Amino acid sequence: MKKVLCAAMLMLLTLTASAQVELKTDGQDPQYVETIKGRAQKIVDGLGLTDAQVAENVRNIIANRYFLLNDIHSKYDKTQQDALNAELYKHHFELASALAQYLTEEQIDAVKDGMTFGRLKRDYQATQDMIPTLSEYEKKQVLIWLKEAREYAMDAADSKGKHFWFDKYRGRTNNWLSARGYDLKKERDNWMKRVEEKQAKEKK
Repeated sequence: MKKVLCAAMLMLLTLTASAQVELKTDGQDPQYVETIKGRAQKIVDGLGLTDAQVAENVRNIIANRYFLLNDIHSKYDKTQQDALNAELYKHHFELASALAQYLTEEQIDAVKDGMTFGRLKRDYQATQDMIPTLSEYEKKQVLIWLKEAREYAMDAADSKGKHFWFDKYRGRTNNWLSARGYDLKKERDNWMKRVEEKQAKEKK
């Protein structure tokens, strides 16, 4: 019985992986569709997928996410923020759920980074470079907030909106670090000095 169940599950997984994910382009401008396909393909190219069908499905899932976000943001004006946020939240977890059929957690994170200009890794590294004395607890908290910022940024309407969320959470992080006794101006000045010294050495 156990062998039969395992075989059935394997068959189901195989069928799921091989199923074609169609692009949902109804109502989308053809030029916008091509732009989004290119953007999604660039993200997929960084995943190192070897199965062409899986790669195409992942590209289409990412592209469909952009189409959905475009549709949602187009429905609401600035006076309807609560309704917009409610619909964004309703659909928020669909992307990761769809990608989980084809990708590992690390690859899903890479997709999220690709959709948010890699801000999480850059900001996390910059914070550590600026304050080398951060404790493991402090590093973990900074990363938690950056991941939260990334989730919000993924649903933003445009690049400005995506950067807004990381900037907002950087402010929260800075306030928290200041409250813990860090002189951020001093830390930043010392960081710039270290960068300049490193660049001077490399020129020699």
